[in-house]
Amino acid sequence: MGKLRAKSDYESLRNARIVENQARLASLGVHKTISDLRSIVSSEKPKVRKWQKKDNVITPVRRSTRFKGTPLSSSLASNSLRRSNRLRGKAIDFEEREEGTDSYSSEGKEKRPANAPLVTIDDASLQLSPEDSSRRCNRKEGRGSVYNSICGICCHFCRQKTLCAENDCKRCGNLDVNQPCIGKTDCSVCHSSNGVLCRACLKIRYGEELEEVRENKEWMCPHCIEEKGINPYWICNSSLCLKNRKMTPTGIAIYRARELGYKSVAHLLMDELQRKNPSRLMICSK
Repeated sequence: MGKLRAKSDYESLRNARIVENQARLASLGVHKTISDLRSIVSSEKPKVRKWQKKDNVITPVRRSTRFKGTPLSSSLASNSLRRSNRLRGKAIDFEEREEGTDSYSSEGKEKRPANAPLVTIDDASLQLSPEDSSRRCNRKEGRGSVYNSICGICCHFCRQKTLCAENDCKRCGNLDVNQPCIGKTDCSVCHSSNGVLCRACLKIRYGEELEEVRENKEWMCPHCIEEKGINPYWICNSSLCLKNRKMTPTGIAIYRARELGYKSVAHLLMDELQRKNPSRLMICSK
């Protein structure tokens, strides 16, 4: 074995520096244990400020007449609570109202068609702009592109409250609310919004022409046809009505129907329902 070499000057200088640093750390208290440090921190408790209530009352506190003890006047007591005429004991006579001022229909009076609802217009200067008038009849499919919340009739299927694209429609062309919209259908039985269809939806969804529906004064919507039992498979194929039946909406199914040789979506759906349940269609209520 070889002899151990003597320590170099570098190592002796290094050891001296280590001893010096340890003495300096000991003087600073760095070598104290964690428990000693925790005891020092826990012994110093934070000072808690005493809560003092501030009195910021400048104006008198508002109190109701019940807390003040003052009685209510007779006029104030009678008008404080709003009551209907029924609760006040006043009789209401609907026959005394002017005809056409309310939605109530008395017995014996004919119900207004769904494509000519009663509308009250306060602004007499309501007119169709020349741009909208020229754009109204430009739609080839006959659905209309000019939206109008007053004179427009909402289609049951596409739910677009637009003016129709018929050239001779007085309601949509002249904004005459007393005239029916000839671009929308009206059921001869229910006269409800379920029987309002535009030209495009009537053709695509049910395969019928609007001119034929106008001439047929006994035309019925799919809801009435199903309720009367004329054709239980001829149902309304709008998304709302199909969801009420727990059925999946068809979406844009006209292309698939025409590829399979069907006239409309209703004919395709009728054939599918007949194959699934040839005996009778189970009508699902809401």
